[in-house]
Amino acid sequence: MKRIILIGYMGAGKTTIGRALSIKLGIPFYDLDWYIETRRHRSVAQIFAELGEEGFRKIEHNMLHEVAEFEDVIISCGGGTPCFFDNIDYMNRQGQVVYLKATPEVLTRHLQMGRTERPLIKGKSPEELATFINEQLAWREPFYLKARYHFDVTLLDNREKINDTIEKLTEILSQ
Repeated sequence: MKRIILIGYMGAGKTTIGRALSIKLGIPFYDLDWYIETRRHRSVAQIFAELGEEGFRKIEHNMLHEVAEFEDVIISCGGGTPCFFDNIDYMNRQGQVVYLKATPEVLTRHLQMGRTERPLIKGKSPEELATFINEQLAWREPFYLKARYHFDVTLLDNREKINDTIEKLTEILSQ
């Protein structure tokens, strides 16, 4: 049985890596935010608007506990998931947790180009976004660093590099 749980800041490539790793290993992939949206019949943005961050985090915690019980699965978590309740400790007990680490500059660039609506950064100017990311990383990184594996994804900017990352990650996870 294999459970691989990907964590890291939003825009680090958790979903991209998760999908590619799923294909490589032939096991199902779940994006926790998508799972929440499917189960709750609302977008993450709607849940945030209706219940606030605290309400969303409670739902996220419960859904994490649900999906992390699945066998042979790859899960990508939201950027804040490891930072609330006992989530990071629970993840470490459930499977192989991988922190996908990127520089604040890369994260800012990815999020500025992003096509999805992210409630925590909606409406921020490029300067506000960069400041916000740096502040959030300072608070979140101690949680991320509790992951068993740390993997630099700073240069993950084309298909060849993604494939190379998947090969290296597969090798590390099989040890």
